[in-house]
Amino acid sequence: MRFQTQLVPARLIRRYKRFLADCVLEDGTEVTAHCANPGSMMGLAEPGMEIWLEPNDDPRKKLKFGWRLVDHENGHFTGVDTSVPNRALRTALETQAIAPLAAYTTCRAEVKYGTNSRIDFLLGAPGLPDAYVEVKSVTLNRQPGLAEFPDSVTARGAKHLAELTRMAQDGHRAIMLYLVQRTDCSRFSLADDIDPTYAAAYATARHAGVETLCIGTHITPQAITIAQPLALDM
Repeated sequence: MRFQTQLVPARLIRRYKRFLADCVLEDGTEVTAHCANPGSMMGLAEPGMEIWLEPNDDPRKKLKFGWRLVDHENGHFTGVDTSVPNRALRTALETQAIAPLAAYTTCRAEVKYGTNSRIDFLLGAPGLPDAYVEVKSVTLNRQPGLAEFPDSVTARGAKHLAELTRMAQDGHRAIMLYLVQRTDCSRFSLADDIDPTYAAAYATARHAGVETLCIGTHITPQAITIAQPLALDM
């Protein structure tokens, strides 16, 4: 997934009200950017961090910049826009580029199911059970090389696991897919100390047959693309 416009570097002044970030551009201009991330962004929103913004000239948008990346200034990046995983994964699923799901020939997004829920992707193919794929963006890193989810308590995430559990119990294929938007991690685990309820819901889902996929990303200021699977370190 390529960014629609060329990203520009900036320094973070502060993130506030979850969805707003004050930043200073290279020429000293201060701007407010939209932060498309409702999580805590632990370790990613410290004042002074180098970040990348995507400018826009859309008259319908009040804010003319969107915060897209954190630059760790060591060759690694983190993507902070939680809408990116679904956009990047849709292309990969439609082109059958994800090996464990490559047998599926149809891909529908945001399909209603369960109790007032929508599945991120519903995959189908003749002769195969439908595959319900729920996607989560992963950005937390507290130990070298280890990505973790979630970065804050997520009742919504636990609800999604419960819905997948019911799909698996009904004979469908149910997949919890974690897309790691960091280039400095090779392993994935749950942050059960942050949200024990989510960890318990995950354990129930696994016992019911819900599958886990964890996939990495290649990230540059030009694009975010799907990379190789990451090892599960539960």
